[in-house]
Amino acid sequence: MTDPDLVLRWLHVIGACVLLGTGAGIAFFMLMAHRNGDPRIIAHTAGIVVLADLLFTSTAVIVQPVTGALLAWRIGWPLSEGWIVLSLVLYVLTGLFWLPVVWVQIRLRNFARTAEEKGTQLPRDYYRLFRFWFVCGIPAFLAVLTILWLMIARPEISVF
Repeated sequence: MTDPDLVLRWLHVIGACVLLGTGAGIAFFMLMAHRNGDPRIIAHTAGIVVLADLLFTSTAVIVQPVTGALLAWRIGWPLSEGWIVLSLVLYVLTGLFWLPVVWVQIRLRNFARTAEEKGTQLPRDYYRLFRFWFVCGIPAFLAVLTILWLMIARPEISVF
């Protein structure tokens, strides 16, 4: 393998680690803050989570398809390979769950900030949105885990 191939693989693996790591970390910290119930802690945690998504997750979301396409081209794998097609479908599915989750995290942060500023309880909409956030995170996280497995196993999958 040439040096550019090694760099591409490294960047692709780093991107996958960032997606998995930020997903797991964000879920853990948001859940722990929510369980605490203190609007101040929730507002602070959600603010950090939104920033982490913007800095880390967004960067990895861009890097993954670019490095993946370049790797496939350099190695000679057609993008019509079954495991690649399924990975791309799952990647899009993950994005369809992730985009609303980022919006929800911003709303959760804002609800908590308002409750903290006014010295009130979290509104009912906060709890409704938190449930939505939690439910959206499950298929997105499972899809990322599946994509990682597909990248490693590269199973024979017939799609056409």
